[in-house]
Amino acid sequence: MSDSFDYDLFVIGAGSGGVRAARMAASTGKRVAVAEERYLGGTCVNVGCVPKKLFVYASQFPELFDASAGFGWTVPQQPTLDWATLRDNKTAEIERLNGIYNSLIDNSGADLFDGRATIAGPHQVSVNGSLYSARTILVATGGWPYIPEFPGSEHAISSNEMFFLDELPKTAVVVGGGYIAVEFAGILNGLGVETHLVYRGPVLLKSFDREMAEKVAEGMVAKGINIHLNTEIDGINKTTESLSVSLNGKGNLNAGLVLYATGRQPNTAGLGLETTSVATASNGAILVDENFATADPSVYALGDVIDRVQLTPVAIQEAMVLVDHLYGEGQASIDYSNIPTAVFCQPELGTVGLSEEQARQEYPNIAVYISDFRPMLQTLGGGADRITMKLIVDTASDAVVGCHMVGEHAAEIIQGMGIALKAGATKAHFDATVGIHPSAAEEFVTMREKAR
Repeated sequence: MSDSFDYDLFVIGAGSGGVRAARMAASTGKRVAVAEERYLGGTCVNVGCVPKKLFVYASQFPELFDASAGFGWTVPQQPTLDWATLRDNKTAEIERLNGIYNSLIDNSGADLFDGRATIAGPHQVSVNGSLYSARTILVATGGWPYIPEFPGSEHAISSNEMFFLDELPKTAVVVGGGYIAVEFAGILNGLGVETHLVYRGPVLLKSFDREMAEKVAEGMVAKGINIHLNTEIDGINKTTESLSVSLNGKGNLNAGLVLYATGRQPNTAGLGLETTSVATASNGAILVDENFATADPSVYALGDVIDRVQLTPVAIQEAMVLVDHLYGEGQASIDYSNIPTAVFCQPELGTVGLSEEQARQEYPNIAVYISDFRPMLQTLGGGADRITMKLIVDTASDAVVGCHMVGEHAAEIIQGMGIALKAGATKAHFDATVGIHPSAAEEFVTMREKAR
């Protein structure tokens, strides 16, 4: 009987995955609670994909102003950015979304606790000084930015603080080579900040197709970003005027801001997992099976905290699978292959399926098709942007196993390609599809010559 517990399901964390799980469980008539110590909507809504995309839009206007001249427009005076307006309008939009999440939880019938929840043992959750019992506990606490400790590391900020800066610096150093680092480098550069991207490795975006990652780096340099590869940071010294960033054997950079975008870690510290039999990985990620069950029968986990695929739509799908497992027919499953994703760097990167490197390991023979061209906007606009598209085909089956794009609207275009790859489209299907002219996307159905 559920009567012996205060709740059937107690969700810790009101991000995308936690809220979806709570709402769906409540819709089946279960007694559900959700606890959140910070802000409703989690990383994505508050300090992740949503405000980041708003900042990306803001940072692209200077190039559009420049391009407009070739189309006959004159801007009477040099456009200027009021950072406070952008920041505060962004915050107002996020607060609107927070309210929507609040309404979603309220309307579902779940109870919402504003406070930090910790696990006090199997079936036990403590929040705001009270102890509650739950048949099932779901941990959906997401991830948190990680800044390594080094001399002066206290002067660096994480991506969380980037959305609330009092003012924009004249010069910024962004540390990291992953998607958060390249996205913020593009944002800062577009907003008029002299931007240096420092990465200890030899290539940016190392988990993506190598050729496409190099196209991104070339485009970033063309837009004025200073990229320092194979470069370590020894320390940061604060002077009266600025921060002095010591580069390993390569001199110093002076900057008003140092952003460390060197990764995120599962947010499990101080959660009370040690009071259960839940097992974690070395980085704190909660270990779960295909049904998101932990080693403790009363505890489940999903989303960024399990460190599988750190994407909002994935956490939402995981939540739907979990609720079906707990309270439905148990038929739902999640397929982590062919998940479309985008990096909102400048130039933008969209991708679905295998990189060329992965495809060469998986298939004996592949064919690679590439198209590289200048976007139509630039013909009169005069910019230096290019678009690169790439299809990777398993020659034995003719199946398209990888689809990649660097350039404007990559995310919008690759979303459609994600459906095609999910449906098992072959190169013959692409070739038989009529293109939309004139569009960049039509290049995906007109590639006939193999690059290699």
